[in-house]
Amino acid sequence: MGRRLVPLTLDNLSDLPSRCRACVYWELDPVSGQDAVKAGTPHLEKEAWISAVLLDWGSCGRVVYVDEQPVGFVLYAPPAYVPRAMAFPTSPVSPDAVQLMTSWIAPGFQGQGLGRVIVQTVAKDLLRRGFKAIEAFGDARWEGPACLLPADHLLSVGFKTVRSHPSYPRLRLELRSTLSWKEDVEMAIDRLLGAVQKEPALRPL
Repeated sequence: MGRRLVPLTLDNLSDLPSRCRACVYWELDPVSGQDAVKAGTPHLEKEAWISAVLLDWGSCGRVVYVDEQPVGFVLYAPPAYVPRAMAFPTSPVSPDAVQLMTSWIAPGFQGQGLGRVIVQTVAKDLLRRGFKAIEAFGDARWEGPACLLPADHLLSVGFKTVRSHPSYPRLRLELRSTLSWKEDVEMAIDRLLGAVQKEPALRPL
């Protein structure tokens, strides 16, 4: 089974689930997000956000393919690009961290280690770009697929709670702690994903 993670661009944005392509929960502040939904333009706002981040900062996501079928994705960016982040009681995200906004894996492909591989791939990208950590707002009362990731899932892939909250704890993964297995990431990805598509060189920050 061939598996690969490919940088998210406007060209493969259509491979995300339709509800995610039209979701601007993270990309806009709450008021602007509601206005976009009322105007029927959230998908255009999503495209504009991805385009702006790609031009200004670089790669901000990955799409997961299994036998050329899109089965998952992840989005991440520095907190300055994520207006919704400031609306949480456990904000702000630390200035030395990139925010893991959201990720999703199709039900038929869960439980195969793809969640951990997504985190490893993001960690590898951010280590190369000089960042120290990944942070995320977890949902401690998660009941089903949503824009926030379950706190339990984040803890299971290596995140630690840095600010507790009964509903929305902020969690952090120190990239320095991944240095010990940095050399093993390639092998882990090869083992779990098969042949990995060569990534384009990133623009310097």
